Amino acid sequence: MQEMNIGGLEWEVKGFWPWVPIKGTSMELGQELLGVTEWLPATVPGGVHYDLYRAGLIAHPYRDLNSLQCEWVENRWWLYRTVVPRPERTGARIELVFKGLDYEAAVYAGQTLLGEHRGMYHEAVFDVTSLFDERESLEIAVLLKHAPDEMAQIGKTSETFTQKSRFNYKWDFSTRLVNLGIWDDVVLRVHESHSIGEVALHTDTAGRREGTEAAGADGAEGRIRLRARIERITADGGAEHGASLRLIVRCYDPEGRLAAESETDAGIDRETAVELTVVQPQLWYPNGYGDQPLYEVRLLLQTDGVTVDERAYRTGIRKLEYAANEGAPEGALPYTVKINGKRIYIRGVNMTPIDHLYGNVTDEQYAWMARLMKEGNVNLVRIWGGGLIEKTRLYELCDENGILVWQEFVQSSSGVDNIPSKRPEFLELLERSARAALATRRNHVSLAVWSGGNELMSEPNKPSDLTDTNLAMLRDLVRQYDPDRLFLPTSASGPVEYITEEKGLGHDVHGHWKYQGNPRHYELYGDNDNLFHSEFGVDGLSRIKSLRKFLSEPHRKPVSMKESMVWRHHGEWWDTLERDEEAFGPMTELAAFSDCSQWMQAEGLRFILEANRRRKFNNSGSIIWQLNEPWPNVSCTNLIDYYGEPKMAYYWMKQAFAPLHASLDYRKLDYRIGEPFSQPLYVNACEAGIPVTVTAEVLDAQGAVHHAARYEGTTADERALRIGELEFLMPETDDGLVLVRVRCETERGDLPEQPPSAYFFSVSDGPLYASALTLARDARLASQRLGEWKRGEGGAALAEFAIANEGTAAALHVHAEELTDFYWMESDDQYFTLLPGETRVVTVRCVPKAGGGLLAEEAAAAQASNVLPQIRFRSYLQESSTDHHERNDEQ
Repeated sequence: MQEMNIGGLEWEVKGFWPWVPIKGTSMELGQELLGVTEWLPATVPGGVHYDLYRAGLIAHPYRDLNSLQCEWVENRWWLYRTVVPRPERTGARIELVFKGLDYEAAVYAGQTLLGEHRGMYHEAVFDVTSLFDERESLEIAVLLKHAPDEMAQIGKTSETFTQKSRFNYKWDFSTRLVNLGIWDDVVLRVHESHSIGEVALHTDTAGRREGTEAAGADGAEGRIRLRARIERITADGGAEHGASLRLIVRCYDPEGRLAAESETDAGIDRETAVELTVVQPQLWYPNGYGDQPLYEVRLLLQTDGVTVDERAYRTGIRKLEYAANEGAPEGALPYTVKINGKRIYIRGVNMTPIDHLYGNVTDEQYAWMARLMKEGNVNLVRIWGGGLIEKTRLYELCDENGILVWQEFVQSSSGVDNIPSKRPEFLELLERSARAALATRRNHVSLAVWSGGNELMSEPNKPSDLTDTNLAMLRDLVRQYDPDRLFLPTSASGPVEYITEEKGLGHDVHGHWKYQGNPRHYELYGDNDNLFHSEFGVDGLSRIKSLRKFLSEPHRKPVSMKESMVWRHHGEWWDTLERDEEAFGPMTELAAFSDCSQWMQAEGLRFILEANRRRKFNNSGSIIWQLNEPWPNVSCTNLIDYYGEPKMAYYWMKQAFAPLHASLDYRKLDYRIGEPFSQPLYVNACEAGIPVTVTAEVLDAQGAVHHAARYEGTTADERALRIGELEFLMPETDDGLVLVRVRCETERGDLPEQPPSAYFFSVSDGPLYASALTLARDARLASQRLGEWKRGEGGAALAEFAIANEGTAAALHVHAEELTDFYWMESDDQYFTLLPGETRVVTVRCVPKAGGGLLAEEAAAAQASNVLPQIRFRSYLQESSTDHHERNDEQ
């Protein structure tokens, strides 16, 4: 079988009032009924909104309130067309395959109706063999009806009836911008006499002592098991007609050497099972626990010695298991993942679709998200049930980067009720989508968990379970297609939905999504006993650079969501003004508001992550809500904004998730001068037996040391090490700020050096951090590039910088900004504090922007520029370049 992508052909799209393309002419007048647009160039894969924007028919939908003027688009019918040439080799059958139609379509070849299709996640396949026999090319047309009237975030889950992604009907992190289009690849499939159908691929290990980490240790062998269904394409082909049908399977190691092979007879319309043994395999581990070597498994189907089809898969060899948490109540589900016999503490993120216009998302955008996950020490991504079954490239990137995948089927809560739908048309579509997802995503080594959906509840605060027939059906499908992986009925999975202070009820819980206040935030999360925390977050503003891209000038000032329709439109639920003014005092400048809001988001989120991790494996992991956002919000719970810019919370998450990390426990931020402080210090590591030294310093903003302590220990076996108590009396400082800086060091050369963590307390009578607003005037940053920019893979540019504080006060939350806006940028360390006289060396990595859809303009400018990145370092509340000078004239 060969696949030829035809998305790159010249496609056009035209809009119509409903039913007009079917009727064509007026019944009364007999004249042609015109469209609501002319024929426009179309992107395939893509979405109608971007094509309309390129044609100047809608304003940029992400700016101010413009999306409200675009809601007519979802209520029109859209006709796509292109001309497809006959493939050079026609084989025995030619199929026209749409891998993702959004949403309800009729497909034509010329005047011939090939068929109709409904649903986003299973292929639409049409046999066009005979049509190509008669002509050199086919005019293909796809008629998409208007979007179904599905539930947004607020509604009744019990009445959902489609398998259309619901987030773009309106969610707390998105607007209403309902995508329509051909959202995934379109291909011609050419089959010979026989084809390889569905393939199930599973890897395992045998003969290996539990917990051993070295690849191939203790006589370990890798097992690659697969099942392949062989399909007869032509009536005169097949074993019953005398043809010899053989399936050859070869496995190549990561260096391309043959590691194992097998050859067996294959039958028609039944599964052929093959098992390969790989001696001394290189084992696959999640990010932070080891490497991700990938083997190639190649299948060849031969009839009488002639290859008629072949497939290739990349997979890792590993043993996947699940275990109960330590001290788990009776009846609790197994929330601990084990890889190669080792318990994995989940350091996770929840992922929404990357864009409302998900058909226009590029491979480079997926790669940027995957890189930020890996560099952020993330080892699991939950693909949320209100979003998508994502495109294949994301799962490939998770395999390559060691990011475990928690995949939800497409259903979610709705607020009014959250009961899984039992409507017959919904269950039919859900089953079809689930079968399609299971048949393909199960072959990715990164896949770890299937879930029935997001926040499904039989009654308020009670997650649905397998007594629900909807979820029982999904459980049975997982058992049929992928029996070795865990199926959770929903997330959270009970016995209560939301985080609670009542002991023994918090198994897998969600919540909260707001900073809970001081000291409430620290009491709730610091003393909680949940087994797994699969969704929670803290909100914060986007970076000022991003806010200026979608807010017009009149709206670039701090304001409550209650007082601004524009701000409300870009994040109604995530109003932080009252919270941040309570902590810092009045907000008058947008840049300062952004800095303050991001600080509180990072502080609140870091505490939850550290508190949960201190209880490993009583608690088996944290999954932050949320990694990203599909459109630009003023404020949201995301770590990375729509434009690919990591926020302060991303970098504090990176620290909290580091393979080796020391953390300070505490229960409040405000103290009286002279009040005793006595709290424990913990060390978390991904392995036991690492000798560590922890230093803790109590400092003021001018760099004076008021107390210092040193602790030594050895990391514990799969649990946090309580290395000592930090005890001191809260000092009096000029500005009321007290900084506790905690550093963890080891002589182990294979572990990267971790930057210190900074905890900020207040002994002021006023707002907690109000005095921080004045520090910027006395901090003075100077940076120097250490050597030339180096080019890396994919056009990336890398450089080292030394940043010094030459002022008389602390430079808080120092971070880099890329000024050309042609690059996505990340650094090994950001949002750190430099005391007077201190210097930090960081590595900055910039990748040319390559977004799709409404981000394509930025990408085009980046490709045309050929300009090296321009980097400026700024600290908290420093806005202008005069706050900072550089010694490198070339920069």
